[in-house]
Order: sequence, then C-alpha cells, then structure tokens
Amino acid sequence: MAWKLKVAILAAALVGCSPPPATPPAPQPNASEAPTPAGELEEFMLPSGNIGCVYIPPGGTAVYRSPDGRAELQCDRVAPTYVRIVMSETGPGVVQENLGEAPCCSGEVVAYGQSWSRGPFTCQSAEAGLTCANGDGRRLTLSRETAAIR
Repeated sequence: MAWKLKVAILAAALVGCSPPPATPPAPQPNASEAPTPAGELEEFMLPSGNIGCVYIPPGGTAVYRSPDGRAELQCDRVAPTYVRIVMSETGPGVVQENLGEAPCCSGEVVAYGQSWSRGPFTCQSAEAGLTCANGDGRRLTLSRETAAIR
C-alpha cells in the first residue's frame, strides 16, 4: 500500500509541474491588412545646382512621414538666401526662411526646358527657375529673385 501511495504522490507532483498547454499562434494578418511598406524619397535638381527638390511619396519613407500622410514636395533654393517651400499634394504650401541649414541639392538633374512629375506634382525646369504645381493647381516658384506660392 505504501507503494501505491508513493506512485500517487509522484503522479500528482508530475501533473503539478507540467507546463501549461501550448497556446495557438496568433493569427497572421491577410495581405490586405499588412502594413504598407515605406516608400522611397526621390530627389532632383536644376542644372545650376542652386535649386533642388525632394519628393516624399504618400505614406512617407522609413524615416519621414508628412504631417498629413500624403505626398509632399520640399524644394530648396540655396542662393542668394536659403529658402525652402513645402507643398502637400493638396492645399497651400509654406515658405520657410532662415532655416540655418543648406543641404541642397542632389539627385537627378532636370535639364532646362524639361519637366519632372510624380504623384500629384508636376515641375518645370527653366533657366529662370523652377515652377511646380500640386493636385489643387497651386504653384510654387523658386528662382534667385523669387520664393513664392500662388
């Protein structure tokens, strides 16, 4: 009888020390529910090297997302003073002055007389400067003399 008691105690101890049953793996999201991968920014500049733009696609990049999550165009002019114009795909843009930085310009060179277009933005390169329009038809103009939004 002592033998049966020892077996019962041992069995109870083993049951108490057994790991809990495995939980099923969490369901994986469907392809349509998976997060959208970050896009790549795109840069271009005018032949002078004084004016250049950065295009941020809708949803942003791995390191930057526009405030409204939409596509954004940031265009810089280095001289005579450093100025940046930021435009969303819709709505008015913003002229930023006295930024204290001058990281402009790099990327594809858009020859004078040529255009560049991505998403809702279309830009025209000219010896007189750069003109870009967004989806609302609002325009930015950058040249040595002008930094404006219309």
